[in-house]
Amino acid sequence: MALVGGVGGARFLLGVKAALGLPGNTEHQVTALVNVGDDVWLHGLRICPDLDTCMYTLGGGIDPERGWGRADETWRVGEELKAYGAEPTWFGLGDRDVATHLIRSRMLRAGYPLSAVTEALCARWQPGVRLLPASDDRVETHVVVDDPENNAQRAIHFQEWWVRYRADPKPHRFASVGAEEAKPAPGVLKALAEADVVLLAPSNPVVSVGAILAVPGIRAAIRTGGAPTIGVSPIVGDRPLRGMADVCLAAIGVDTTAEAVGRHYGARGAAAGDGLLDGWLIHETDSAVVPGVAVRAVPLLMTDTEATAKMVRHALEIAGVAGA
Repeated sequence: MALVGGVGGARFLLGVKAALGLPGNTEHQVTALVNVGDDVWLHGLRICPDLDTCMYTLGGGIDPERGWGRADETWRVGEELKAYGAEPTWFGLGDRDVATHLIRSRMLRAGYPLSAVTEALCARWQPGVRLLPASDDRVETHVVVDDPENNAQRAIHFQEWWVRYRADPKPHRFASVGAEEAKPAPGVLKALAEADVVLLAPSNPVVSVGAILAVPGIRAAIRTGGAPTIGVSPIVGDRPLRGMADVCLAAIGVDTTAEAVGRHYGARGAAAGDGLLDGWLIHETDSAVVPGVAVRAVPLLMTDTEATAKMVRHALEIAGVAGA
C-alpha cells in the first residue's frame, strides 16, 4: 500500500512496480491510496488531477516532459472556451484529457461512486496498480489567503491558488473542506488492514499525503494496522524535490527539512500520539533524528525508474518485506 499525490507520487509508483517486479511477479499486488483534495468541478467536468496523473503515468499515456496531462495533447477545446470567455480561463483543458473528464462526470452524475469510476477508467489504461481514491465523498483542499480589497482573508480552491496564482499569495492555512463528514472509499480500510507495508510517497506532506490523512479513519487504520509504515522524505537539502511543499510546510509551522517532516509525521506506537512512522528515508546528504523511528540515508533523487526502485527497495528492507 502506498499513499501518493500526483506527479511525484506517480513516479514513485513506477519505482514500486519495478522494485516488486510487476507486472510479471504475481506474488505482489500494489494498492495506491490517491489524494482527492485537488479535485474540482470546472466547466461542468469533474477533474481529478492526482488520480489521472497516476493512471496516465502507469498506463503509458502521460506527457513525459510536463509530468501531467496526456502525451501528444492538443488544446482546441480550451481555446474555444477562452474565445467564449468561459470562466475559468486559467485552467488548461487538453482535448484528450477532456474525454477522461467527460466519462468520469457522466458516470458520477449517473450515480456511480468515484472509486467505481476510477476502476472503470483504469480498465483502459491497465496501470498495474490498484488506484483507490482516498474517499468517494467530495473532499477538497482550500487555501486561506489575504483579501487586500476587503482587508480580510478568504478561502480559494487549491487549484486556483496553485494554477492561477502559482502559489504566490501566502497561505495562512489549509482546509480539507468536507473531510470531517467523509468516509474512506470502499476497500481502503480493508487494503490497509491487509497490507504487508504502508509507504508514504515523497509527495507533499500537507496537501497530498496530509489531505489523505484528513479523511477520518485512515490515519487510525495506519496506526493500528499490523503493517510497518515507511515514509520517504520529499525534502532534499532543505528544499522540496518538486512543487511548493516548502510554502505549505511554513503555513503549518513545519521547517523545510527532512528531520522536521519526519517529526511532523511522528513515530507510530501507543505512546507516540497520532504518529505514523516506523521508518524514514532521507537523502544521502541529509541527516535527521526522529525519536522512535528508524532513519536511513539513501539516494532519493528519482532520476529514472531504476533509481526510484532502489529507493523503494531500501524502504522494503527497513520494513522487512522482500522485493523482486
